[in-house]
Amino acid sequence: MNVDIGNALAAEASPGVSEASLERLDERVAALHEEIEAGVEGREFGYASLALPEDTDPGEIRAAVEGFDPEAVLTVGIGGSALGADTITAALGLDDHYTLDNVDPAHTRRLLEDLPLEETLVNVVSRSGTTAETLANFLVVREAMTEAGVDWADRTVVTTGESGPLRELADEEDLPTCRVPEGVPGRFSALSAVGLLPAAALGGDVEGVLEGGATGRASLAPSLFDCPAYAYGAVAYALEQRGATVNAFVPYAEALEPYAEWFAQLWAESLGKDGLGQTPARALGATDQHSQLQLYRAGRKDKLVTLVRPREREDVAIPEPGVDELSYLGGSTLGELLDAEFEATEASLAAAGQPNVRVEVDRLDAEGVGELLYGMEVATVLYGELAGVSTFTQPAVEWGKRAARGLLGASDFEEADAVADKTVRRID
Repeated sequence: MNVDIGNALAAEASPGVSEASLERLDERVAALHEEIEAGVEGREFGYASLALPEDTDPGEIRAAVEGFDPEAVLTVGIGGSALGADTITAALGLDDHYTLDNVDPAHTRRLLEDLPLEETLVNVVSRSGTTAETLANFLVVREAMTEAGVDWADRTVVTTGESGPLRELADEEDLPTCRVPEGVPGRFSALSAVGLLPAAALGGDVEGVLEGGATGRASLAPSLFDCPAYAYGAVAYALEQRGATVNAFVPYAEALEPYAEWFAQLWAESLGKDGLGQTPARALGATDQHSQLQLYRAGRKDKLVTLVRPREREDVAIPEPGVDELSYLGGSTLGELLDAEFEATEASLAAAGQPNVRVEVDRLDAEGVGELLYGMEVATVLYGELAGVSTFTQPAVEWGKRAARGLLGASDFEEADAVADKTVRRID
């Protein structure tokens, strides 16, 4: 992974970061690097995430899906239990992966009606085995399979913790299982069975993804000037301190659109603490140049724009148009046009003094997606350390979970009482 921070420097953008400020910040990065390394080596909670490229056993994942040759894989999970898997299968071009990561009844019904249930592998993911949305959807899926005459237990694999209702069900039904890694928050678990199992079931190169993560691990160094991931995390933090409280994350590849969703959860849930943190905004290049770029270039100066692309890609030639005013398109390719759109957007933002950072990988293959996942996890950890927030916890998320369970009748969740106290000012 390569990061270009030139358009985020104070000489080019406002807000921007001066070279002198980066030099001072680098002293903190060097000290924090030692703390991060110690946390990884000791497999401390949260920091264990950055050891996954070496700790994850692809053999265990492949053993869990051995004997299956599914037409489709349906992941039932939510948040980190689904977004990493979506990112990996999309980036690898594995089109037959579907997710139930919401409890919208219309979507759930339509998806189950469309799937060939007799040829679908159901992948249920929950560390605790008690996640309300995941368990509710799984119960619906299980009933649909039974009604279709499919033995759900013959087509289900479970990824969960060492204990809990889902683990008990897996043991009772003798279901293939994978382990959710200890000390790893869900949003940091993409480089484990949580994120890799669907790709493995569909024949994807999970070993290559882990190799890409290992390349990211090897790139860590005690200076932001020698480590792309640290450079991104440090510059994003410095810009937020100077007023860039929004991070518009814009991949230039359709296959990376789920990566932007994964990043949004990672960035928001990890860093939105104590009145701090950047708000992630997802966009897709070049599509959103025709809409959101207006805001990013000419709106409030409160944004960092992150532009992501592979340097190499499969290409499609553009036929000769036969129209003089479109002749510039003839002889070029869709990839060349997309790259031109990327560079034009980057230059447009720079000309308006809007800070932007370029993130690139050589190509969008297994190693490339592994590097991208690992790099942004490292950037998130460093940003959290610089900001002094509790990167690996999510108390606001847990509050909402408890309130929802209380509303459904689960016992003694006082957060549900706040719902009854809502101020109502209805306009009909």
